[in-house]
Amino acid sequence: QVEIVESGGGAVQPGGSLRFSCAASGDAIRSYTMGWYRQAPGKERELVATITSGYSRLFGDSVKGRVIIFRDNGKNEINLQMENVIAEDAGVYYCNVRRGELDYWGKGILVTVGS
Repeated sequence: QVEIVESGGGAVQPGGSLRFSCAASGDAIRSYTMGWYRQAPGKERELVATITSGYSRLFGDSVKGRVIIFRDNGKNEINLQMENVIAEDAGVYYCNVRRGELDYWGKGILVTVGS
């Protein structure tokens, strides 16, 4: 079993930045792919960014060029930074930890983008 603790997000102004952290606990976490997904009201959940155990990164099309993700295997933690936030970035952000058929989700963090 994997436990996930998410932090960060919150309210941000357009043009601002967001920070997220996700810490996972369990066996062999460093062998899992970790990442963030998000879901806006009325829309499907979509990829923000993932990072594999070998540090390969994948970014969602809507955030490319605005997001960086990095991983600390010593802490079993990932951190994501988003710059130049726009209204469409609002939603609930979820940390995901997965390996093969093992797939774990955090409870989610709300992000609001206000003017």
